[in-house]
Amino acid sequence: METNGILGTLWMGIGLGAYFLALTWINVLLGSFLSPLFIVPLTWLQDKIVAKPTPRG
Repeated sequence: METNGILGTLWMGIGLGAYFLALTWINVLLGSFLSPLFIVPLTWLQDKIVAKPTPRG
C-alpha cells in the first residue's frame, strides 16, 4: 500500500477545505445576487394582479 505521509494528508485536507469554502462562498453569493432578480419582478407582477382600478370621477 502506498502512502503519502502526514504532509500529503495535511495538503489534501487544506485543499478540500479550500474547495468547500469556495463552494459555500459562491453559493451564498449566487443566492444573494440572483434572488432579487426573480423576486422583484414577481412582486411587480403580483402588484399588477392584486391592484384594483381606481374609480374616476
